[in-house]
This record gives sequence, structure tokens and C-alpha cells, in this order.
Amino acid sequence: MCAIDFEPVIATERLRLRKPRKADTARLAQHANDFDVARMTTAMPYPYGLDHAEGFLAQVSAQDPDREVVFVIEHPEHGAIGVMGFDGPSSDETEIGYWLGRPYWGAGFATEAAQGALIWAHRTWGRRYLRAGHFADNLASGQVLSKAGFLYTGEVRQRPSVARGGRPAPTRMMVWLA
Repeated sequence: MCAIDFEPVIATERLRLRKPRKADTARLAQHANDFDVARMTTAMPYPYGLDHAEGFLAQVSAQDPDREVVFVIEHPEHGAIGVMGFDGPSSDETEIGYWLGRPYWGAGFATEAAQGALIWAHRTWGRRYLRAGHFADNLASGQVLSKAGFLYTGEVRQRPSVARGGRPAPTRMMVWLA
């Protein structure tokens, strides 16, 4: 696979998915510093401060865009409202993950962002198969992924959540086929 020049902007009807910038730090920290946001992710700590956001952005800037990509989900009136990304040890195991700030839940933004990102992954990376998982107690995330075209595999894995004290939580696995 040839190297991808990662400066894409994915435009959906109401959103833009773009490369994270240093200017996003405060906004991302503000939205991520919510236990109900953080507890639905595997790696996000709670409380979540500016230092965490700065570390996250530094980590993202060091990613190999042939294997992993992170987008800031940007609303034209509200700025950065969340994050969506792809990572995995190989192209056969690439997984999508995302989070949105609480004020933007229930408006269809996560589904819209996921649909745009999936089109990008298929067109840019040639992915025809992607994975996802959501904690069993996060039914809304399951609905987002289902609306974006993911199907349940029947597999449930135990995955830790840093915000939940590192305790494993049942995670329902899903797959998307282009």
C-alpha cells in the first residue's frame, strides 16, 4: 500500500471530519471531561483535562496514516464536537471508534460522521471489511453503528475501560462489509 497523505476533509450534510489541530485541545478536553462520555470508551480517562487532550493530539500526530487515522468531528456552528477514528494491528482488523460530547447526543451526528468515515475508508484505503464494538450498556452506540451499516457478529468480548477503573466490560462486536 502506498503512503496516504493525510489531510482529508470529509464533508457530510451537517459536519466536517478533519485532521485534529492544536486549536481543538480545549474544546475536546471540555467534551471529554464527562464521565458518561469517557466510560463508554476503552482508553479515555476520567477526569479528562487539557494535558490528556494535548497527549492525545501528540499521539495522533505520530500515527501511520496507512494504518490508523483520527478525525475531529466538526460542526460548523459549534466547532469540534467529538472524535472518530480507525485503528488496528492490520487492515483485516481495522476498527472504528468514536465519541461525541453530550450536548450532541441524539441528533444523528455520530451516524452521519460514521457513514462519511466509512465511505472514506473504502475509497481511500480500499477497506471492504471493518470492525466495531460497543459496550453492552451503551445501546445508543449500537444503534449508531447499525444505522451506519454494521451487523452484529454474535461475539462478546471483555474490554477494559480506563474511566471505569480499568474493569472489563462486555463489548458487543460488529462488522461492516462494503
